[in-house]
Amino acid sequence: MSVLRNYATAVSQPTLPFASPAPARYDEVVDTDGTLRPAWRSLASFALGLTREELSRVDGEISRFLADDGVSYARAGAELQPWRLDPMPFVLDAPGWARLDVGLAQRAELLNALLADLYGPQTVLREGLVPAAVVVGHAGFVRAVARPRPDDRPADLSPLLLTGADLGRDADGEWHVLADRVQAPSGLGYAAENRRVISQVLPDLLDEGTLHRVDPYFAALRAALIASAPEGNPDPRIVVMSPGPLSETAFDQAFLATALGFPLVQGSDLVVRGGDVWVKPAGWPVAEPRQRVDVILRRVDAEWCDPLELRSGSRLGVAGLTEAVRRGRVRLVNGLGAGVLENPALLPYLPAVCERLLGEQLRLPSVPTWWLGDPADRTAVLARLDDPALEVRLIDGPRNRLDLPADDLRARIAAAPHRYAAQERLALSQVPVWDRADAASALPVTLRAFAIRLGSTYRPLVGGLATVRDDAGAATAAAPRTKDVWVLKAIETDPDQGLGEAVAVPTPRTNPALAPRALADLFWTGRYAERTEDLLRLVLATQTALDQPGAHTAARAGENVRVLLATLARLAGSRSDDPEAEFRSLLLDAGRVGSAAQSISRLRDAMEGVRDQLSGDTWRVFSNIDRAVRALRSAPHPHRSAESAGRMLAAMLSLYGVTANMIRDPGWHMMEAGRYLERALQLSTLISSTLGTGRTPRTDREVLESVLLTTESVVTHRRRYRGSARAADVVELLLLDSGNPRSLAFSLATVREHLAALPASTGSSRAERLVDHLETQLGALDPVELTVLAAGSRSGLVDTLGDVTTQLEQLSDAIGHLHFEAGPPAVSMSDLAGSEQMDAPA
Repeated sequence: MSVLRNYATAVSQPTLPFASPAPARYDEVVDTDGTLRPAWRSLASFALGLTREELSRVDGEISRFLADDGVSYARAGAELQPWRLDPMPFVLDAPGWARLDVGLAQRAELLNALLADLYGPQTVLREGLVPAAVVVGHAGFVRAVARPRPDDRPADLSPLLLTGADLGRDADGEWHVLADRVQAPSGLGYAAENRRVISQVLPDLLDEGTLHRVDPYFAALRAALIASAPEGNPDPRIVVMSPGPLSETAFDQAFLATALGFPLVQGSDLVVRGGDVWVKPAGWPVAEPRQRVDVILRRVDAEWCDPLELRSGSRLGVAGLTEAVRRGRVRLVNGLGAGVLENPALLPYLPAVCERLLGEQLRLPSVPTWWLGDPADRTAVLARLDDPALEVRLIDGPRNRLDLPADDLRARIAAAPHRYAAQERLALSQVPVWDRADAASALPVTLRAFAIRLGSTYRPLVGGLATVRDDAGAATAAAPRTKDVWVLKAIETDPDQGLGEAVAVPTPRTNPALAPRALADLFWTGRYAERTEDLLRLVLATQTALDQPGAHTAARAGENVRVLLATLARLAGSRSDDPEAEFRSLLLDAGRVGSAAQSISRLRDAMEGVRDQLSGDTWRVFSNIDRAVRALRSAPHPHRSAESAGRMLAAMLSLYGVTANMIRDPGWHMMEAGRYLERALQLSTLISSTLGTGRTPRTDREVLESVLLTTESVVTHRRRYRGSARAADVVELLLLDSGNPRSLAFSLATVREHLAALPASTGSSRAERLVDHLETQLGALDPVELTVLAAGSRSGLVDTLGDVTTQLEQLSDAIGHLHFEAGPPAVSMSDLAGSEQMDAPA
């Protein structure tokens, strides 16, 4: 049965007499007479054929594609959650969009004119069109920016380059602006990802309608950013400034940076010197910066951008950034003062402001809003506090309504009425949403629209990001449910986004430098990847030994198994005497130091910090690992851990295939240096723990075979030594053979090569000297002498590897001192007085 037909039947039926009345809503798919709306009629031949089984399949594929791309979102204070995308798109026809397009362009122009006025002549304040308390009482009004420059011009009057607006339809189908998003508008990356996924899972439906592609809009945004650079710079350096991988919209920020081709940086990657903003070089502050930044597309709220002038406790910004903006040495998109426009108390005054600044009537109305600093509006609102259709909120607080008892709310309003606004809760239009229960439910929806400034005009994105207002989802940590937005073309030959090829901007080749923080993330990416692989191989080798007849428990296992379990305990501690429980803990417990789960978690964190440097295929690695973890958690029977460990190992090995295709820049060299340094450390620990003590010939042979299996050297050993198992031969192969990629000698030589390719290396740095010393020391070793038994112990081997481990740890520190940021970490003044509670940045 067609899901859409069932939905149309359900929403067109009158409400039953005994049912509680629901607010009348405009349905985006079904007209009042039960027929499809014009936008959906052109898709009807395929859309009406979508069955429950088909939508269930598509929904599963969407989840898989999103997981493979690592798409995530985190509500404030919660952990990252998988992004959610509904299979059925939000569809608008060309005539309906045309009216909205004009209103959005006018709205962006109005907000730009208002911003210039508030930080300039303040005409709307002097003439009483906007009460002064609405503006100066809002935290988004940045007084540091309002101060004039030395030439008496107001600072930071660069135009708004990117605007966003949250829209909703009322019961009559009329659009209203629910909120303006101009400080750091998010969602463009999510909108593009939604389109990419839907095009893969519903290609037939996509072909059914002729709709605007999203890609040309990113080219237009790139051109707009390049054009926004300070005058006289033909080759501006542009960066996207992010709060970091823990931001709620970290994926969106990384997607945007990657799509635009600009580096993704954090505040700690930048420094102000001589009034300019620079990317920190490797080895900062000893090394001098060389790459000046001209434009910053910021995704950090203004108050967090400068700990010197704006918020002293912030670690997300750049000290001195405000002064650099005042001097006009760097262009911020959008400017630091733009946050004042996100004030809901401005909404009731925008019609008059539009007529005064633009000489036009406001085309796109706002949701009915009242500022409670106005006595008449306050009296009217206080009389309606119990009305569920009314929402009271702070003018610059969290974007959610204040859920307080009426008496408490009255008291707060009475104490500071100018701090509050009230808004009518619209009966938002509804859309069909697949609820995974073989049906489509009607749920309210909002649309986030975007506009960019191209030249002197604003061009809205033909499309946007639709979000389902799901109260149940909002009450949990789950990401919001979203929909791909389709705007159908009037005729098939219309240019996508109405842009054609006019936005192409020729630019010279650039080689952006990696900041010390990014180099450190890539270094640890290599280390955690290798650490994970090596531990998984050891788990699998131990399981293989346990699978021998009569060795299924630690109590009945041979000495070989006990040696391997002791090695695992040396690397990650011990949690259980039961091997199966121990393996499950190593694979699942991310809080266990040294476990594979912890290394994978740390690896993911490190790679999130440099997401713009990595291929999109990278995140399939974690998607496959997550599937193996879910399978292990849900499997009660034993020995599932070995299967899951094998699947996790296969995923980790695929990561090497992805990184092998990276450009050979300093970031890749640093990652490879970290990988082979970790391999050397893990190998030293493995050999010391397993071969440091002599045992019976049978046990020695079994231990040696397990070591060879763990180091992926079984085949090489058998071919070279004809199956003979001697400790000296294994030591020669794994420590001294420079032709074996798994050997210590090969690892050290590889570390040396990658360090030499890094810009800060001189050939005589401490890190390079340590590698030279290790290689010299290794070259003088004799495998036979190392494996001589004395009183049942190979003390020479143990002591040598202990010394190697110490030097490798010193090498890691030396690499950090030379190539990462030197000196103690920054400490905020607020940290000296007490802990800082940080709100979630945008």
